[in-house]
Amino acid sequence: MGERQRGGRVTWIKGVSGSMPLAPCLLPLACCLFLFGCGYQFRVEGAGPTIGGAAVTASPASPPPRLVVRTLENKSFEPNLEARYTNYLRHEFSSGSGAQIVPDTEAADLVLSGQILSVGLPTLSFSQTTTLESRAEVVVMVKVEETRTKRVVWAQTAKGSSEFYVTPDLQFNRVLQNRALEQAGRFIAEDLASRFLLQLESGQLAKPIMSPASTGADTSSK
Repeated sequence: MGERQRGGRVTWIKGVSGSMPLAPCLLPLACCLFLFGCGYQFRVEGAGPTIGGAAVTASPASPPPRLVVRTLENKSFEPNLEARYTNYLRHEFSSGSGAQIVPDTEAADLVLSGQILSVGLPTLSFSQTTTLESRAEVVVMVKVEETRTKRVVWAQTAKGSSEFYVTPDLQFNRVLQNRALEQAGRFIAEDLASRFLLQLESGQLAKPIMSPASTGADTSSK
């Protein structure tokens, strides 16, 4: 008869070896029944033993940095993208970057700025007379600076893409193209927020960065 401890509980394991006499095995069982009948209970409290020593108490989490997201500068030939892409960044960074997004009028620790570098619409498939499928490709570069020192602490270039079908209706094609551009912008914002969170959690955010990352993220969907 033996006992095994798991997660702060005691699990009793039953088993009698075939080579052992029956009487020695019944004696411990009778003792256990006697103890339980007299009102005694075995109880293990706490989380149980920890492998590698005692658990380390986590230090209180520091408050999230206050981040201002400024309106992107549109360097592409596609008009009116800067407002939508900036809103995508503010939404994704407020929910998934580990930073607290504040208005430009409030005090902040960090400032995010950037540019929409290019927008492309390459053809994916076509017939002898018309285009059947295209892709919206957008490249965005952002950087984060310390408000007090103006030092660049994080920079990244991201590329997002989304595919769309081309129809004989030119007006409807524009609607499909706009939706693909919006989808690409959402992919970029989500990717940048995730990368910023990883940088923040790894403690690398405090290290200065001289230039944007040379290899940008590429996110795409159809």
